[in-house]
Parts: sequence; structure tokens; C-alpha cells
Amino acid sequence: MPSAPNGPRVRIVADTNTLISGSFWSGNPGRLLEAVKAGKLTLVQTPQMWAEFVEVLNRPKFLARLRLLGLTPTMLADGLRKYVVWTSESRIPLPPELRDPKDLHVLAAAVGARADAIVTGDEDLISLKSFQDIPIIKAREALEKLGLPAD
Repeated sequence: MPSAPNGPRVRIVADTNTLISGSFWSGNPGRLLEAVKAGKLTLVQTPQMWAEFVEVLNRPKFLARLRLLGLTPTMLADGLRKYVVWTSESRIPLPPELRDPKDLHVLAAAVGARADAIVTGDEDLISLKSFQDIPIIKAREALEKLGLPAD
């Protein structure tokens, strides 16, 4: 992953757990979304990944948190959507080392986006370390590589 924040913007695919964590809590995923909003990173998503994010936002445990923030799932999603660059998934075979086949769409999105990194807290993805030369890293590592403050 490039480390120069002043050059071309780094393209990341952030999975749902990173978007949820960054939307609700302070910490590295939140800082990562702040960097996206500040134009230091490009957040790339597929329609399938976005639909999953919105579905998770509508779960009861997050609806209660949204109410406390005075938001609805649509308000939160719309606020973040304006920073998203859309891509399509590439057709890729299921890698034998992928522990959870449901994560294939994240890998396919990153390949389709020609992403510089996949940012996730999902240990099934992190265990791969990289996929087709795309690093798979946590939010903290992404921030550190960009020279941005991390917890």
C-alpha cells in the first residue's frame, strides 16, 4: 500500500465490520473514515457490499445506537455514500485458503477496484495477509502506512 498521502489517493476496500466500527465508535476505523471524508483515501465499494452494510445498520442493536445519535440507518448511510467510489466485483475463483467463503465478495471487490488494500477486522480475511498482491490489513496498519495518527 502506498504511504504518500500527498500523491494519488490510496484506494481501499473496507469491509462491513470496518464501516460499522468506524461509523459508531472512535478508534482506528473511525479515523480511517475521517481520512476518507478528508479526501486522504478513496473508499471503494460494490453495490453488494453496500447492501450488506445497510442491512447490518438495520439490526436492532445498531438501531438503538443510531437513535442515541439522532440518526436513522438511511441518514448514516447517505452521509457516508457521498464519499464512496463504486466498482464491480471481478469474477474470481474461491481461494482454497479462504476460511469463510462468504468473504469472497470482499476479495472480488478489491480485485475489481484495483484496490491498494483491503481494510478489515475480520480474522478470516486477515489470515490471508494478501490476495493477488493486495494487502489485507487492519485499520491501524492502514493509518500507520499513510502516516496518520492511530491508537
